[in-house]
Amino acid sequence: MKYLYLFALLIWCGGFCSYGQQTTPLVTGDFQQLPLTQFAAQLEAQTAHRIFFDSVATQGITVTLRVAQQPLRTVIEQALQPSGLHVAVDEQRNVFIFSGTAFSTTLPENYFRPQPTEASPELAALPAPASADRPAPAAAVATTASSPARQYVVGAPQAGRSSNARVTVTGFVREAKSGEPVIGASVASEALTLGAVTNRDGYYSLTLPVGEHLLSIRGIGLKPTQRRILLHSHGKLDIVAEEDITTLKEVVVQGEKNSNVAGLQMGVERLDIRAIRQVPTVFGEVDILRVVMTLPGVKTIGEGSTSISVRGGGTDQNLILFDDAVVYSPAHLFGFFSAFNPEMLKTVELYKSGIPAQYGGRLSSVLNITTREGNKQKLAGSGGVGLLTSRLTLEGPLVKNKGSFIIGGRTSYSDWLLRQLPDRSLRQSAASFYDVSAHLTHELNANNTFSATGYLSRDRFKLSADTSYEYHNQSASLKWKHVFGPQLFGVLTATGSQYTYRIASERNAVTSSALTFGIAQLGGQADFTYLPSPAHTLDFGASSTRYRTSPGRLTPLGPESLILPDVLPREQGQESAVYLADQWNLTPRLALYLGLRYSLYQALGPREVFEYLPGVPRSLSSLTDTVRYRAGSRLATYHGPEYRASLKFALSEKASVKVSYNRTRQYLHQLSNTASISPADTWKLSDQHVRPQIGDQVALGFYRNFGSNSLETSVETYYKKLRDFVDYTSGAVLLLNHHIETDLVNAEGKAYGVEVSVKKTTGKINGWLNYTYSRSLVRVPATTESEFINGGRYYRSNFDKPHDVSLAGNYRFSRRVSTSLNVNYSTGRPITLPISTYDYGGVERVLYSNRNQYRIPDYFRTDLGLNVEGSHKAKKLAHSSWTFSVYNLTGRRNPYSVYFKSTNGRIVGYKLSVFGRPIPTVTYNFKF
Repeated sequence: MKYLYLFALLIWCGGFCSYGQQTTPLVTGDFQQLPLTQFAAQLEAQTAHRIFFDSVATQGITVTLRVAQQPLRTVIEQALQPSGLHVAVDEQRNVFIFSGTAFSTTLPENYFRPQPTEASPELAALPAPASADRPAPAAAVATTASSPARQYVVGAPQAGRSSNARVTVTGFVREAKSGEPVIGASVASEALTLGAVTNRDGYYSLTLPVGEHLLSIRGIGLKPTQRRILLHSHGKLDIVAEEDITTLKEVVVQGEKNSNVAGLQMGVERLDIRAIRQVPTVFGEVDILRVVMTLPGVKTIGEGSTSISVRGGGTDQNLILFDDAVVYSPAHLFGFFSAFNPEMLKTVELYKSGIPAQYGGRLSSVLNITTREGNKQKLAGSGGVGLLTSRLTLEGPLVKNKGSFIIGGRTSYSDWLLRQLPDRSLRQSAASFYDVSAHLTHELNANNTFSATGYLSRDRFKLSADTSYEYHNQSASLKWKHVFGPQLFGVLTATGSQYTYRIASERNAVTSSALTFGIAQLGGQADFTYLPSPAHTLDFGASSTRYRTSPGRLTPLGPESLILPDVLPREQGQESAVYLADQWNLTPRLALYLGLRYSLYQALGPREVFEYLPGVPRSLSSLTDTVRYRAGSRLATYHGPEYRASLKFALSEKASVKVSYNRTRQYLHQLSNTASISPADTWKLSDQHVRPQIGDQVALGFYRNFGSNSLETSVETYYKKLRDFVDYTSGAVLLLNHHIETDLVNAEGKAYGVEVSVKKTTGKINGWLNYTYSRSLVRVPATTESEFINGGRYYRSNFDKPHDVSLAGNYRFSRRVSTSLNVNYSTGRPITLPISTYDYGGVERVLYSNRNQYRIPDYFRTDLGLNVEGSHKAKKLAHSSWTFSVYNLTGRRNPYSVYFKSTNGRIVGYKLSVFGRPIPTVTYNFKF
């Protein structure tokens, strides 16, 4: 038996010794952006080794490495060096990847011999860290931090570097499940009170002393988390954070809890898409513009309209951007629906004052709408079915963890519902729309990302088989985002937008005709952010946009039509700008933002321009000459500086005071005979006769938070001066007018007001209450016009509504059931009324009041919604919810307009209400 034991021992020893004597396996391969799991699988296939690691602790680590006939352990060490993980290999072909304290898989030599008591066992030597003599492999990708328990090494140790030296860590903050960048997330070292906020691409740059740091990460929809880093030198650390799935869908208005107090910018509102879903709207359709209307300083023009007036400005003075591409008509079906698919959106930002220097071209506000990038991990989808509309969105990876797509569409089937109504005229009507949005993104490498966004919509409306309206929106943007270094980040963007409409009348064959209009623009811009120090952030860039309009074309329809064709000449213009801005934290309490934007506009030929007698009102009788300009020649040139400045002083951690001033210029003018946007509106470029609009605004605000920053309060007051915006002479003709300048006047105006806001962001009851007092007045200087408007004195603008109150609140009964309430009150908008009749030359004529002397009745509306969610099981084929809502719960007949008719020799007034009774809706939503 002892020989049997000896034989077995010899076999075991021979196997052990033969393994110990065999050569280390060599690896050859080109590993490009491989997750650690795939990288390990390829190594196992080549070497017959087994590789073990914690999949949770190593989540998000990817490897880019090219090797040829290198030892297995060396290859793994190079791949893991940016992450700070260790590797160990035992004699049974097992490879261990781990964090924490290093250990050896073999016992030291002479371990079983007696050792001096003061001696300690020797541990196997670990690979030396990267240094000046042994730099980190250039092919290795940036570290991705996904676990709060690990320590991540950033940069390579530098010999002789002082511990007081400061270096910069940069990267992107993304959601773990989808890979979406997180906008407005804070990455901060609370111990040093140093931090940074991610931009709209999720990019951050933070300068810290060399050494160990604990970073805190907070943001919209993220679980508050931390990352431990060992900072040696400049480096990149991408942070992957988990989504915050709470039992209560809170109305999150701003990302960081105290950003309204600590942030430098004032007059800015940020809405998360989850907050937008909570506000009940007409027909159950989630509508971002109707939620924007509940914000302080923002007023709706009329019932059922998505046209907005911001701080007394006109509807054309709002710059609406969809991934940086301009959208001219942001509504469907005359304003009943927003033009944007809510499933596609990530964030909505509204700037009312303190507008950043990179934005220009409008006087009142900038509404910046950002799309989601799509899920980079797996295929997903969402949608909904309502009474009038349905929507569907699909998203998924193009290349896992590198590229993604998201595409969404909406359509209406209101035509089918109209055909079911008993009224014959309504059965002959039609109303429908559709829109399609798409976004693609691809991360070429750690420093370069490309993306593209496209949008297309079509609307059609016809009432009682009479005039039909059809209008289209198209927009597209291409972006290249590049990280030049730890302190410089840039974005190059190319955009294109187009809006066209067609109004046709075919009831009478003799007068059948079609009127068309179109405006298009192509532009490019370059935006850069440079961080020279923790106290300074420099933004600079340039942009250029070419405009082209087709002011109007009337064409006959059919051989029997007697309408004569009429075409207005096209207009062209070029707008360019450069800007520079510096955000400077002077002290922990005092911060300053200074910006300068310089814009240049040129009206271009070919075109014919009419000249009039100087010093007298423009009219056909004062017309003196016609000047013809060649293609590309300059008709007129306007330019000037646009100043931007903001100052913040922190009274305490929960209170601050801010002041801002900005000047803006606008070279486009909307011509409209209605207060709200309609398909018949046209756009006019500035030229010799129509000067660009200029606006100056100064604002002052006080901000105070209570509790754990869960209750936010603010008071802002502002004063605006406007000049050279367009107003009209009495009886102005705006369509197909070859001498439109004779019916336009250059007006000046002023607006002022106070905005009070209270927001509760946490708890079972959450929402906001806003009150705005504002005035908006207009004056046409009497010395420049033959027909004095209101005697040259100030009169109310179409957007003068002094009092406005809005309440948006939510209450959650349980994890699956919640209710939403929306209440709106505002002063009625101004109108001009007929006040008497008089006889002139035997003809009875109507005498009107001064312009906008009266008002329509005040507006009041209450909406109520109930949200019922399905079970919250994590593993389900699809998650669903039902939304039940009632629009105009009290059935109040709010007048949209007031008009008059002559009946039996008497002038009788009528009020038109769009929604004069409660409108119940039900919507089914799903997500998979």
